Amino acid sequence: MKRRKFIGRTALAAITSALGSEIVFGNTLPDGYTLLGLQDPDPFSMFNKDSGMVLLNDRPWNMEAQAHLLDDKVTPNKYIFIRNNGLVPENIDVDNWTLTIDGESVVSSKTYTLAELKSKFQQHTYQLTLECGGNGRSEYNPPAKGNQWTIGAVYCAEWTGVRLRDVLEDAGIRNDAVYIGYHAIDEHLSRDPEKEPISRGAPMAKALQDETLLAFKMNGEDIPLVHGHPLRLVAGGWPASVSGKWVQRISVRNKEHDGPKMTGDAYRVPCNPVAPGEKVSEKDMCIIESMPVKSLITYPKTGAIISEGKKLNIRGHAWAGELEVSKMEYSIDFGATWKVCTIEKPANRLAWQHFSAQVSFPKKGYYEIWSRATDSQGTAQPMLIPGWNPKGYLNNACQRIAIKVG
Repeated sequence: MKRRKFIGRTALAAITSALGSEIVFGNTLPDGYTLLGLQDPDPFSMFNKDSGMVLLNDRPWNMEAQAHLLDDKVTPNKYIFIRNNGLVPENIDVDNWTLTIDGESVVSSKTYTLAELKSKFQQHTYQLTLECGGNGRSEYNPPAKGNQWTIGAVYCAEWTGVRLRDVLEDAGIRNDAVYIGYHAIDEHLSRDPEKEPISRGAPMAKALQDETLLAFKMNGEDIPLVHGHPLRLVAGGWPASVSGKWVQRISVRNKEHDGPKMTGDAYRVPCNPVAPGEKVSEKDMCIIESMPVKSLITYPKTGAIISEGKKLNIRGHAWAGELEVSKMEYSIDFGATWKVCTIEKPANRLAWQHFSAQVSFPKKGYYEIWSRATDSQGTAQPMLIPGWNPKGYLNNACQRIAIKVG
C-alpha cells in the first residue's frame, strides 16, 4: 500500500468541482484513475460550443462547424473549430505564467510574465483567418489518415495581443536566425512528460510580420482555454497548426525547426504532383506555408427550398492565405458558366472577405450553387478536388450547396 499514490487535495477539489458533487471516499481515490462520471463529458457545454457543431474525436478533442454556422463576419467562439494534438491543460496559473524566448539564434534568453508582455509592448488587434491544413480531407480518395474534416475547420476571429516581432527584437535576434519554433504546456496523449504533442514553427519572415501575434484575447475576451488561454501564437493565413496554443516558450532557430509534427509528412505535401495512393519520400515533401484560395457559402443552408420565380440572396466568405481574393463568382450550371459576386475588401491583411450575390433560377427543379474565388495572383479554386497527397491537405475545391426550386 505504501506504493499506492493518492490524489492530492488540490486535484481532488478540481475533480469535485467538475462533477458538481462531493466524492464520497475521495481520500482513497488512486492517482491517475479517471472517474466514470468524467469519462463521457459533454464537449458542447464543456467548451461552450453550439449543438450544431460536429464532434470528430474526443482524444484529443477535435470538432468542426457546419457551413451555415460560419455566417458571422467575425466568428463567435461557439462556432470555432477545435483541433488539438494533446490533452487540454488543467490548472492554468495566469498570475505565474511566463514566456521564455530562447534558442541558438537569440542574443540572450529572456523570460517575460504575462503582465510584462501586456505592459511593456504595444497591443494590436487584427481579424485573422485560421484554417486547419486538413480542412476538406474527407473528400480525398484514396482516403487520407487523420480527422475527416469536411468544410468547417476554418474561422476568422478578432485577436488582441503583442507582436511576436517586438518581443523577439527585445530579446535580440542573431543574423543566422532562420526559423522560430513554439513550445507549449499541453500534455502528450501518452502523458509522457518527455514528449511534446506538437511543436511547429515558421520562417523568420512570417514570425516578423505585423500580424503575427502573441495573443491573449479573442473577440475582446480572454481566449477560451481550449483555444489557448492564456497565451497563444496566432499566424493568420498559414495552417492553424502554426498558431500554437498555451505557449510558454519560443525558440529562435538557426535551422528549420524540427519539433514534433514538423518532420516526416506532417503538414507537408508532395513538392510535385503524384498519383493517388503513391508513396512519397520525406525529401520530396514540402512544408505547407500560405494556404490556398478558398470560399464558403454560409447562407442559405444547403437543402434550402424556394418558390419558383423568386430570387435567392447568397452570402459567404473567401480567403487566400497571404494574398487577397480579387474576384468571387458563383455557378448554378455545374461550372459551365459563372457570374460575378460582390466581394468586400478584408478588414485587415489576413482577414477573410465577405461576398454576396442575388441568384435567379430559370425554372423549377434541383440546382447546385457553386462558389469560386480567385486570388490576387490570378489563381482560382479548382472545380474538382486538387492533387492527392498522403495526408489529405489543402483541399480547396469549389464549395457547393443544394437548392430546390418548386
